[in-house]
Amino acid sequence: MAAGLRLGPLLRYVDGVRGDTATVWVEADRPCTAEVRCENGAGGRTRTFQVAGHHYALIPVTGLTPGTSTPYEIRLDGRAVWPPPDSRFPPSAIRTPAPNSVITLAFGSCRWAAKPATGRDPVGPDALDTLATHLAARAERERPDVLLLLGDQVYADETTTATRRWLAARRDPRDPPGAEVGDYEEYTRLYDESWQDPEVRWLLSTVPSCMIFDDHDVIDDWNTSAAWLARMRATHWWSERVLSGLMSYWVYQHLGNLSPAELAADPLYAKVCAAPDGTEALRRFVAEADADPTSVRWSYRRDFGRTRLLMVDTRAARVLREDGRAMLDDAEAAWVRAQALADGPGAYDHLLVGSSLPWLLPPLIHDAERWNASLCRGERGGPDGRWARFAEDLRQRADLEHWAAFPSSFDALTRLLAEAGSGPQAPATVCVLSGDVHHAYVAEPEWPAPGEGGALDPGVAPEARVVQLTCSPLHNAVPASIRLGFRFGWSRAGRALGRALARHGRVGRSSVAWRRTGGPWFGNQLMTLTFDSRRARLRLYQARAGGRLVTVDERALDGGGAGS
Repeated sequence: MAAGLRLGPLLRYVDGVRGDTATVWVEADRPCTAEVRCENGAGGRTRTFQVAGHHYALIPVTGLTPGTSTPYEIRLDGRAVWPPPDSRFPPSAIRTPAPNSVITLAFGSCRWAAKPATGRDPVGPDALDTLATHLAARAERERPDVLLLLGDQVYADETTTATRRWLAARRDPRDPPGAEVGDYEEYTRLYDESWQDPEVRWLLSTVPSCMIFDDHDVIDDWNTSAAWLARMRATHWWSERVLSGLMSYWVYQHLGNLSPAELAADPLYAKVCAAPDGTEALRRFVAEADADPTSVRWSYRRDFGRTRLLMVDTRAARVLREDGRAMLDDAEAAWVRAQALADGPGAYDHLLVGSSLPWLLPPLIHDAERWNASLCRGERGGPDGRWARFAEDLRQRADLEHWAAFPSSFDALTRLLAEAGSGPQAPATVCVLSGDVHHAYVAEPEWPAPGEGGALDPGVAPEARVVQLTCSPLHNAVPASIRLGFRFGWSRAGRALGRALARHGRVGRSSVAWRRTGGPWFGNQLMTLTFDSRRARLRLYQARAGGRLVTVDERALDGGGAGS
């Protein structure tokens, strides 16, 4: 029987500097040779590799011409399987940048896959579906050069009705983890459900994507604290869940983040591809990664012309012991710093830091997380006291685990952003791109003046415009209580309450102040950034019924920082 295409294709890496190479990810239904064939003679082929009975390929594509859009097809063992003969979408194509070309990036997070076959979607129109419909009608003219998916690409702990039925046919849902996924095969179901959506399937076949996990890719509030992790490891099902989550992330998301050169130098990838079955090699790798997060780096760097993207792992790289909590371990933090400053002053015009969790939050939430972290450390009554126990329970219940909950890491990131944006050859913009919090906003720091001290050096205000851009969800519910809570968090009364909590926690003032300069906006939405030399332009789009993508906000981001 001939090999068939089970999932994909996903256009993943496209060289953002030379514009001559790419990678395309596919899943076949049996072992085969997978090939990308382009109209101009460019292309590539490779054999599939096997993990847990599934067959995958990441096909390197060479011979591309910079500044062109090249339609392609997928062949398995020589037989064309993509595009479908009855496709209602334009041909999938690999668009490569020309030198000094305008670059547009789209980004968002939090996409729950479920949508009704008929009738009204209970969580509203899907922003990725709507983007696909919009692009299919307008084709090349408005297509982004890359799509950044900032976490919660799948929801392992919030499965759809269809997946719950599928799970119930496979095992007893009364046994933990119940209606959540529990092993690798169940994770494959999530990716099937998410990426077989016809609109999303076409979109991901023709717009390159960069991905990073957030908590729901494994479980809500993943790695909140040492106490949380100890509680999870005490269950009989957690080990299989986290290992399967990391295995599936490596296959479905991480590999495509890497360049062909990085793949060629990756010993695990070579081992998995060379083995008849790579399951055990991959399982050993992720088991070590879970036991020792310093043994692996999920963060990565991509350059798009003179725009640099650092996609940062804010989940697996955490240090959770209470006397040394950090969002990033020392090696990870050093890597992020080195990449931000690599190649010296003037190396890029724009720096993007992809962090699934926002750096700058609504002030009340920021101060509540600093207060909570202080109590958990034992600032009032010691680490085993009543306040510490109360704070740990609150931390887990209220999701108090963003950058502010790791105060030293917040300060270190703030210093790095200021340093990267400073000097006579500073970039025009430094943007932190985030999701997670189910609303969108723009926030800008107000840097301390000389002599004000704090965690920053006096007179640190950078020349670059530094901006927090937060946008989520792509497709998920935003209850009225969440809307009210976030609005209050930005309000004057919310700020006052936050300051009172900070005083109670004896944490002092934050290392930097900030103000909201856009939003909050609620709905299924995505943002785009367009870079033209040193100019940057932001647009926020929301999905509307009938496949409409509506511009809600548009603004220039170049022109100096808020505090300059």
